[in-house]
Amino acid sequence: MTCLECGTPMRTRKENYRYDECGLKYVTLAGVEVARCTRCGNYEISIPHIEELHRLLAKVLIEKSTRFTGNEVRFLRKSLGWSGSDFAKHMGVTVETVSRWENDAAPIGPQADRLLRFLVAQGRLTTKYPTERLAKIDLKKATATRVTLTTHNEQWRVRAA
Repeated sequence: MTCLECGTPMRTRKENYRYDECGLKYVTLAGVEVARCTRCGNYEISIPHIEELHRLLAKVLIEKSTRFTGNEVRFLRKSLGWSGSDFAKHMGVTVETVSRWENDAAPIGPQADRLLRFLVAQGRLTTKYPTERLAKIDLKKATATRVTLTTHNEQWRVRAA
């Protein structure tokens, strides 16, 4: 493989990669192939089974024990395939409210948080979600979820902390 920027041959190796492109903080993909150009620093990453990866991230998010951050609301909305206005209609709020949630200008309320978890759990993203988990969610604070993911036998898995 050659660099698209300068034409120099790239070196490929397995690395841990901070996956900022998904829109979430603290997501690390462990052992993915990254091709780097030694001349100009350009790099290309190979992320296998990206749809499965995003389904797993959505599952991790709805199972967390604190309310969602703005980035997490945006990720889940996009995972459901909805625009901001479609999401607002499904959630029974205004587009401005969705914008405030996603930009951390206002926290998502407890009822909306629960509804979003159910929508994701009942959607194509995951197949089951224990409702007793909702009673354990601390809606007074939002914490970004740290997660490291790895591939094994061509399937994404959450690496134990």
